[in-house]
Amino acid sequence: MTTASVGPGGRYNKPFGEVGLGETIRATTAEIVRLYQADSVPWVVGYSGGKDSTATLQLVWQALASIPAEERTKPVHVITTDTLVENPVVSSWVNRSLEIMDAKAQKLGLPIKPHKLTPELTDTFWVNLIGKGYPAPRPRFRWCTERLKIKPSNSFIRRTVRQHGEAILVLGTRKAESATRARVMTAHEAKRVREHLSPNANLPNSLIYTPIEAWSSDEVWMYLMQVPNPWGHSNKDLLTMYQGATSDGECPLVVDSSTPSCGDSRFGCWTCTLVDKDKSMTAMVTNDAEKEWMLPLLTLRNDLDLTDDRPLRDFRRMHGNVQLFHDRPIPGPYTQAAREQWLRRLLKAQEEVRRNGPPDMGEIELISLAELEEIRRIWVVDKHEFEDNLPRIYTEVTDRPYPGRPLDEALPLGATEVELLAELCGDDRLHFETVRELLDVERRHRNQVRRAGLFPALEQALMRGFYNDEADAVEHARKRRDANNAAADGVTPSDMTTGFIQPTSPRQSAPTLFETVDVDPGNV
Repeated sequence: MTTASVGPGGRYNKPFGEVGLGETIRATTAEIVRLYQADSVPWVVGYSGGKDSTATLQLVWQALASIPAEERTKPVHVITTDTLVENPVVSSWVNRSLEIMDAKAQKLGLPIKPHKLTPELTDTFWVNLIGKGYPAPRPRFRWCTERLKIKPSNSFIRRTVRQHGEAILVLGTRKAESATRARVMTAHEAKRVREHLSPNANLPNSLIYTPIEAWSSDEVWMYLMQVPNPWGHSNKDLLTMYQGATSDGECPLVVDSSTPSCGDSRFGCWTCTLVDKDKSMTAMVTNDAEKEWMLPLLTLRNDLDLTDDRPLRDFRRMHGNVQLFHDRPIPGPYTQAAREQWLRRLLKAQEEVRRNGPPDMGEIELISLAELEEIRRIWVVDKHEFEDNLPRIYTEVTDRPYPGRPLDEALPLGATEVELLAELCGDDRLHFETVRELLDVERRHRNQVRRAGLFPALEQALMRGFYNDEADAVEHARKRRDANNAAADGVTPSDMTTGFIQPTSPRQSAPTLFETVDVDPGNV
């Protein structure tokens, strides 16, 4: 099939080549029917609500509808991964589409079952950023993609494989999306073990089928505009959504070489800092006055995307050790103050969207209660921040009582005592955090019959906070580096700094208090 690529003289070839739209649809539908009836392996269709996945699912739906009911012998699972930080407009669109799809499939007796997948609670964006203190994602520290998107879909596919022995993934990927995508898809074609089915390198016993792999963006749009959505969700509304996400508001279907296309519009997480700018949300707010309610989200996203976020991050890594990069400490997680500020900003944005957005956004949850509860647990239990500030922050921002459960923790100090401790420590934040952690560690071991682990936990707390400040910690780390370099040269180093400096050993696997590495400083 010929795609709408640029031909000689800069002219566009006819969409769908000489065979035309109708014949292309008939051929593709027949191919889908043939592959569906070839075996008993269940299908898993990836559906994001965008144009490519919508076109792919429409073709599968049409193919199944053309088969007699008694021959629809295997299930077709439609999976959508909701990262919980999706663009609210797109998320609402997809949720409504899944509802309509499920009802229509049941009415017609089609073996199509939609599933909305979400990340595990411990993997959500806000639990990691606000709870654990992970910095906003960067290309070299892309901690979000695996947790939010890959793991939920892969878990579903693995369950399907365990149940049936094999699965076929039907995806709307196209070679025309990018040169990189074309190279990858071409490489997979060479490894095909069956007609049109490529092996999945990441998931054993699963094959990939891409029915619109040769289509251009304009051919996808032509198909969607000419063929009504079979489960009843308007493709014209989908086009309007894409139009609103482009800078000029235009989305032509068949274009000449000078006309832009909306085929490269991208919808994704509204919190995404892996791109320089959220062009789709910016365009939505700019093009449509009725979408100005999204402005708080765009502002928060831009504030997360700091060029230099060192002032918001601890100079120690997640486990308290100090690592140097060009004689500067590699920044660790967000500080307590920064995490609390991000929570305030997020709750404030949620209140503004509920207040100013359309009716269907009146109960929107930018962060769920389950996530708030997990963040609270991490702060109080894992980080020893027994001030338990989350309920107070929630009430101050929303002017409502915190709806979570009472804390199942007997805190070592009350609010008044914590304030007094902070006052005694003054500006010495390290001193305050160290005393706070020591008190919490002792309390947790107090009622144990065997207080195993108490002394290692106390030692770890002291190691995290025994120095005076960042400059003192950096000086110790430099001495550690010099001592290790001397040992590597065959010189036995003396204990140059404190009792915490120990000679390294080949058997030592756990991270030491001070480490120096030549790595990219982007991760925690």
